[in-house]
Amino acid sequence: MANEPVDVLIIGGGASGAAMAWSLAETRMRIVCLEQGGWVNPQDYPSNGRDWEARQWGDFAFSPNRRGRRTDYPINDANSPIKIANFNGVGGSTLLYAGHMPRFHPSDFKVRTLDGVADDWPIDYATLEPFYAENDRMIGLSGLVGDPANPPHPAPEALMPPLPLGKSGSQLAQGFNAMGWHWWPSDSAVATKPYGGRDGCINLGACLSGCAQGAKATPDITYWPEAIRAGAEVRPYCRVREISVNEQGMAGGVVYFDADGNEQFQAAQVVVLAANGVGTPRLLLNSKSTAFPDGLANSSGLVGKNLMFHPYALIRGLFDEELDGYRGPSNCIWSQEFYETDPERGFVRGFTYEIGRGIGPVATAAMGMFSGRIPWGGEHHKCFGELFNRTTGMVAICEDLPELHNQVTLDASLTDADGIPAPKIDYTLSANSQRMLDFSVARASDVLRAAGAKDIWAESPLTVGGWHLMGTARMGIDPAASVVNEWGRSHDVKNLFVVDGSLFVTSAGVNPTRTIQALALYVADQMKRRLANLFD
Repeated sequence: MANEPVDVLIIGGGASGAAMAWSLAETRMRIVCLEQGGWVNPQDYPSNGRDWEARQWGDFAFSPNRRGRRTDYPINDANSPIKIANFNGVGGSTLLYAGHMPRFHPSDFKVRTLDGVADDWPIDYATLEPFYAENDRMIGLSGLVGDPANPPHPAPEALMPPLPLGKSGSQLAQGFNAMGWHWWPSDSAVATKPYGGRDGCINLGACLSGCAQGAKATPDITYWPEAIRAGAEVRPYCRVREISVNEQGMAGGVVYFDADGNEQFQAAQVVVLAANGVGTPRLLLNSKSTAFPDGLANSSGLVGKNLMFHPYALIRGLFDEELDGYRGPSNCIWSQEFYETDPERGFVRGFTYEIGRGIGPVATAAMGMFSGRIPWGGEHHKCFGELFNRTTGMVAICEDLPELHNQVTLDASLTDADGIPAPKIDYTLSANSQRMLDFSVARASDVLRAAGAKDIWAESPLTVGGWHLMGTARMGIDPAASVVNEWGRSHDVKNLFVVDGSLFVTSAGVNPTRTIQALALYVADQMKRRLANLFD
């Protein structure tokens, strides 16, 4: 029955919440997930219609402020050059991701030791490796073994042939070859053949607005079906307001609003936060009480602090010959030539280039009009034709080092549809990040010129690029310097766990989803191993 006490309550049904539910389901505990959004019918994805580009700026926009769905919460990100991008629904923000699936490097877990910055993680690559492999098998990956920039992976049985390079990938690979720099086919969560009940990619090219084909591995079609068959429950359209604390100082459950806007209480033995790097600190800060006047699990004062994005640079080039246009997955190859620290570059740590494809007709027209490349008048169609299907490029995903002043707090006046305080973002781009961005634009321009581009332009940082939300409830050994311990349990509340990107100590220079899911599986494994003394 609804709202009867449960063993494990998970808040958030995205990448980490789904992986956690699936892993714990084998214990036969009663597991319930409260998800603020709903199930998204693939028929409703923009890729099913000719207006898919327009809908990417409407009901499927990256920014919740632009979408304005009732299932969204507004975010005050006016004091940030990078705007928050997320999605509420079963599957979370992965519904709109590109499917890039790199692992962290071993060096990413020990940046203090190697480079004297930030902090080392309390775990290392070897600790997560079996959970990377488990996640790889669950989602299925396309890729090619042998990348010299990475440790050997993934599990062979999880690997499908790599996505085709296409004209864009081949063109830019030639540019990297001319420079003598590393490139490799991407590890991608996009199936190239049937896998786990998913069909292979058919090159719709609208991956970032939802994959109607089901080729892209999202938790609603990978983890959740198996977790539900094993007894886990997902309750959609449930917006959690706060986590309650009992007289013993333990989390007793949550207060939430159901689909009809009615206030409900769900009791639980264990509460797991999987609400992303903005949603999790928002909820902890809003869960104030006499015992926790500064917010739940916040004795360190670090809840919401150390917010990290990945500052993106977008660099594109114009070519004489026709390329792929927007056809095909946005990812095909990557380069980690500049991933590790080199003092001669003038910054610490590094970045990954992700090479994409072109853009659709609407984006081409908009970009051309804003840049002055497509004028009104008699030359309008001619200039459009010179741009359409002739541009390609890459993004640089730059490592963002943690800084206390980059933070999530509660807005004093802005609220969501149920009156819950909205998150407020304060973020500034560090001098190190700016130097890294500038370097990435310069070197990407070298590649594009070597590949034959006749015109090059860049946006740095990419304003809409706040997809990766990390660091706001970091893990660590020392309770004074972290929010949760080395296996995701709150230092302050022994039955409260965090499994999303909030855990991250540092951000690395790659997309975080594969590591987020590996961490969720690792935390779940630790819980299962410690069931007899979980709260000691």
